[in-house]
Amino acid sequence: MKSSKIKNVVSFLVFAGPAVTVFFLVIILAFINGIQLTFTDWNGLSDTYQYIGFRNYADAFADTAFWTSLLRTFQYVVCVVVFTNIIAFLIAYFLTRGYKGQGFFRVAFFTPNLIGGVILGIVWKFVFSEVFVQLGRKYEIGIFQSNWLSSPDTAFLALVVVAVWQLAGYLMLIYMAGIISVPKDVLEAAKLDGAVGFRGIRHIVLPLIMPSITIATFMSVKTAFMAYDVNLSLTNGGPFQSTELVAMRVYNKAFQAEQYGVGQTEALILFVIVAVISIIQVSITKKREVEA
Repeated sequence: MKSSKIKNVVSFLVFAGPAVTVFFLVIILAFINGIQLTFTDWNGLSDTYQYIGFRNYADAFADTAFWTSLLRTFQYVVCVVVFTNIIAFLIAYFLTRGYKGQGFFRVAFFTPNLIGGVILGIVWKFVFSEVFVQLGRKYEIGIFQSNWLSSPDTAFLALVVVAVWQLAGYLMLIYMAGIISVPKDVLEAAKLDGAVGFRGIRHIVLPLIMPSITIATFMSVKTAFMAYDVNLSLTNGGPFQSTELVAMRVYNKAFQAEQYGVGQTEALILFVIVAVISIIQVSITKKREVEA
């Protein structure tokens, strides 16, 4: 009995030990150190700092710009999560129907996810400011006649469009895996009972792919809340900080304003908010999985 337990421990240390050690050193210790820094006046550069208690938390809760960017981020997350999941599911559904050339379209829709966020932002910045403007003026398309990035409302919409365009292909793969795993005999029986078209999707396909919906929703929520690279390269928070999402606000507070303690505190607040929302979302969709 003891020898089997020893073998299990040795096997764990050999195969999982390095990964667990790296995770502990890189993630857990860094997280604990980050919490510690929320109680200091460190500016991110000096060799020394002092403990100042909960002053950073008071400054963070009094920072109206932080809460404004957080509210804007909530709006961004709702738009990205809803549109990305709907579009990704529709693409996945039609690309699992057996149409000719669906392999090519699968690759085409997934490719944007392989492009780095900074490069993606630079490319779409050129598209919004040059390509769309030229096409809009040439063909008299009103919505494209002006640069989307020059107006607060359209700049926010541009952020959403780019995020959906990039993320939809990744979520498409998750939905495709779920749809393909649906038993064909169930779908055929549903068709005989009249569950075709939208009715079949609503009452048969969606309940049976709830695990995929859980994963895809979680991934889109997490990605949208942590958006920074596209925000930086596409709008840089402009015009007039109207598209500054909370991740960019935290970065600017910590490194540009050299208030690392306050920035770290705001990052911790953001982490708690995202964690609570993610737990609620996963628990709700997991219950639907049981019902399905």
